Amino acid sequence: MTIGSARTNGEALLELEQVSVMRGDRLVLDGFSLRLERGQHTAILGPNGCGKSTLIKMLTRELYPLYREGTRVRILGRDRWHVNDLRLMLGIVTNDLIQQCTREYTAREIVLGGFHSAVGIQPYHEITVAMEARAAAVMERLEIAQLRDRPLEELSSGEARRAVIGRALVHDPAVLVFDEPTNSLDLAAMHDLRDTMRALAQSGITLVIVTHHLPDLVPEVERVLLMKDGRVVMDGPKREVLSAEHLSELFGRRLELLERDGYYNLW
Repeated sequence: MTIGSARTNGEALLELEQVSVMRGDRLVLDGFSLRLERGQHTAILGPNGCGKSTLIKMLTRELYPLYREGTRVRILGRDRWHVNDLRLMLGIVTNDLIQQCTREYTAREIVLGGFHSAVGIQPYHEITVAMEARAAAVMERLEIAQLRDRPLEELSSGEARRAVIGRALVHDPAVLVFDEPTNSLDLAAMHDLRDTMRALAQSGITLVIVTHHLPDLVPEVERVLLMKDGRVVMDGPKREVLSAEHLSELFGRRLELLERDGYYNLW
């Protein structure tokens, strides 16, 4: 299945064609293709081990695709990027960033670190008045302004996730990529985060949600890719792709699909 009417004639924000990535001696991504345009909120859904994390690391240039005929990686209309410039343009929200903290960064420092593609700020980082103002506005938008001076280790998992979202938002990115967004969150934090994701989608930021957890797909998601063994096995409008038959095959067991208020879940 391929995406059809969901596409527009605009320039792609993200265009991957026949991308393959090795990790050690294992082929983790195998001919992966994706075209994403502004406003096309997309979810990439697949079981653990299917290559989702490798895809994220390829976008952030922690990993690079194999050179093969037909392979193409174009981001925001360009084939070549300085890696630091690229990381400023793509907003990435992942638990890896929290785990990389090496000292007691405050929520404010985490958000300001986005200006330097860093986790937190260091003494050699220049922080301008304009950067401080932008960070304060983002924290206010995410309702964490009152936490600005709290160390990350003292924040709840939901509060820490909002700080990482703030780090991604300081440059007003065209694309915001969520990697397993509700992992490790309690029920209340999950609901709050999904409300935040919906507000961001409605504000004009294009969302890409990469997950194995079906309820992470907020109602604004229109397109779903199913991913297995490093490949896209189905790609299309959400209501066509999300069926009990397709998801049972994806996850390797008989499942029942339920939908309520635009959210889906499996039993």
